[in-house]
Amino acid sequence: MTFVVNNRVFVNPGHEGAFEARFRARAGEIDKQPGFLAMRVLRPLGNQAPYVVETEWESQEAFHAWVGGDDFKRAHANPMPREAVGEGGGLEQFEVVIRSGG
Repeated sequence: MTFVVNNRVFVNPGHEGAFEARFRARAGEIDKQPGFLAMRVLRPLGNQAPYVVETEWESQEAFHAWVGGDDFKRAHANPMPREAVGEGGGLEQFEVVIRSGG
């Protein structure tokens, strides 16, 4: 069963470009992980809405293997400064039970 993880991140005004650049700089690295299916970084269009970083995996085990591996450590080794992100957000984990379309 497909497994989806959403990370909601409130990015403070003026830091949006740096936040997006972090993902562009590593584009393609996560693609090499076993069980990885897709990633989407969603930019909010409304006030106070968080960015959503959505990853899709073949299984929860594949996601946990990535979190425990070196690529995850490299991706999170140099976090954004505290003033760049706001309070709230966090991880949400889901099993896909219904899928429509491609």
